[in-house]
Amino acid sequence: MTTDHLPETTPRRGRPRDAARDRALMDATLTELQLHGYGGLTTAAVARRAGVSTATLYRRWRSKEHLVIGAAGVWAEDLGPDRDTGGLRSDLRTLLHDKATALDGPSGRLLRAILGEAAHNRALADVLTQEYVAPLQDRVATLLTRAVARGEIPPVEDPVVVGELVIGPMITHTFLIPHTPDSRPGAEVAERLLPYLLRALGARTE
Repeated sequence: MTTDHLPETTPRRGRPRDAARDRALMDATLTELQLHGYGGLTTAAVARRAGVSTATLYRRWRSKEHLVIGAAGVWAEDLGPDRDTGGLRSDLRTLLHDKATALDGPSGRLLRAILGEAAHNRALADVLTQEYVAPLQDRVATLLTRAVARGEIPPVEDPVVVGELVIGPMITHTFLIPHTPDSRPGAEVAERLLPYLLRALGARTE
């Protein structure tokens, strides 16, 4: 992930922003979130881990909440580009495995750390919707449109529900069920979920 998504602030006079310092602060934020969760995160600890002063941090993000929102933007879920594989089954399998890879990476680690806080923090909930839910919903809608055009499935009345059928089971299986350290729960549930999604959509069975 590049620093292209770093949050923008009102331009200030003086020296330009140091992108390397910004990235160090974002890396430190993710590490502190993993170690202590949102409730235990402090701006002082993030600044110390990044090797900068708290004054430097506050020149960029004016509160802990804004710091975490900035980090969520940096590690926005990267599902990769939509790829037309020629069929609904392979399109869905590719999406599910891309989702599994994202959950195993930095975006998934950040999501795990702030998911509970987002339940009663509207700003965090909004950024999770924008950066995590919306990209998957858009990709689901695109692949369903292709499948309908190919005649593989009947028109889908509510593509948003299909997206939720992807998000819910994968997050539940990956985050809430205990797994061995070297396992790949996302990839496992992706294969298990695929036939159920196909049947729910009315796809022809092989």
